[in-house]
Amino acid sequence: MLLTCRRKSDNYYPHNATHFEKLTKVIRSNLPSVAPLGDFLHFSQWTEQHRLTMQCALILQPDDKNCLVARSKCYVKMGDSDNALRDAEASLKEDKEFFKGLYQKAEALYTMGDFEFALVFYHRGHKLRPELQEFRLGIQKAQEAIDNSVGSPSSVKLENKGDLSFFHKADEVKKGRPKGLIHPLRREMRQQNKKTPKSEKTAKQLLGELYSDKEYLEKLLKDEDLVKGKMRGGERLQDLILNCITYLDTRTEFWRQQKPIYARERDRKLMQQKWNKTRQNPPSDPTRFVLKSLEEIDAALTAGNAESSLKKAREVLKSVQCWSEEVVPNKKEVLGNLHSCIGNALIDLGKMDRALDNHQKDLDLARQCKLPEAKSRALDNVGRVYARIGKFPQAIDAWEEKIPLACGGLERTWLFHEIGRCYLELKRHTEARDYGVRSLAVADEIADEKWQLNACVLVAQSEMKLGNFKSGVAHFERALDRAKVLQDDPARDAIQKVT
Repeated sequence: MLLTCRRKSDNYYPHNATHFEKLTKVIRSNLPSVAPLGDFLHFSQWTEQHRLTMQCALILQPDDKNCLVARSKCYVKMGDSDNALRDAEASLKEDKEFFKGLYQKAEALYTMGDFEFALVFYHRGHKLRPELQEFRLGIQKAQEAIDNSVGSPSSVKLENKGDLSFFHKADEVKKGRPKGLIHPLRREMRQQNKKTPKSEKTAKQLLGELYSDKEYLEKLLKDEDLVKGKMRGGERLQDLILNCITYLDTRTEFWRQQKPIYARERDRKLMQQKWNKTRQNPPSDPTRFVLKSLEEIDAALTAGNAESSLKKAREVLKSVQCWSEEVVPNKKEVLGNLHSCIGNALIDLGKMDRALDNHQKDLDLARQCKLPEAKSRALDNVGRVYARIGKFPQAIDAWEEKIPLACGGLERTWLFHEIGRCYLELKRHTEARDYGVRSLAVADEIADEKWQLNACVLVAQSEMKLGNFKSGVAHFERALDRAKVLQDDPARDAIQKVT
């Protein structure tokens, strides 16, 4: 049976000896399951409960290495690197090759900023358990932190050239000076330098979103009435605020060592250069790249992943925009295709205004290049967006312009039907009926039962609105027959309710 804990439960925290004794008794009866509970609490971010649980367990079994490792993890989460290292070393006291202890010691050293020693223990653990990914990742992040702090050895080239007399004189002065003698003023200046905080700009860059939290805490600290207050458990608010600020300062210093500002700027510039190079230097076969990308974009949208489709389309669009027409002779046509893909993805995401803007760009490019198929596609999409947002006159204008460009019976019957539906929404029933009749005629030509059903319903509704009830009923009956043939139960039920 696992020990049951409740988050923020006043009964759980051992504020006095009685509570602590109760918790110890419960743990004594559940000792085999304490370590799994510790992992659960650790991964659930219940750090304080985790630490207290492990502390009670260690009173009963002081040398339990798994509990020591679990408590060390908790101390790392809390920012207490010294205690984390102490527990990790204690777990290795009996077994120097305990891989969990080695990993936890490396993590504690890494958190303390001792990246070189952390790298040593990551390597030791990897040698013992090469199949564990944790050690490989540890080696990678420690090596990266060292390179960021001191630079890669390959980038430093020292040469024995120039005037070296300065160094010789410095060595002589150093030899002549008694050991331990440090100028008092210099010592004082050194101490002041250590106490001098980092620039606010640097702290802001390192803390990121947490910087506003730090500013808020510092403002709270200036509120004399507030800091005199106490928490429910008796802890002073001033101590709590100071602990939070100290923790943020500690993390700032750690991040400064792990990845200094210059390293961050360097990485950002390298990434920008890499991105610009990728965009400016087209692949060996641009046509194949574009075709493959369009297939991937379409596949993602078909699979229902509009976000992925949109992201890919925008990336390819930026790349193609940087290429010359010598690289891509039909550049405008490709750009139109990409704007169309972006617009379709935005429609699926419900962002109609931006979708309309992209489909309009596709239409403009199609008109510039005099591409009938691209123009037909763009007009189709522009009409769809206008219809979705309830702007039926604009949808009708776009779709009526598309009529001469429509290819095939299926496209024409759909187009006539959609225009008719827009007229029906505008209560222009005569035009709606006429387009419904045209849609039905094309559907009969291609023997498409589904569009025969849709067109019959449109004609029937229009006729009923015009007062031609006999014609309306006849078309509803035909629609009902088509619904039965297609086994379209919802359509059949809807028609029967009307008739």
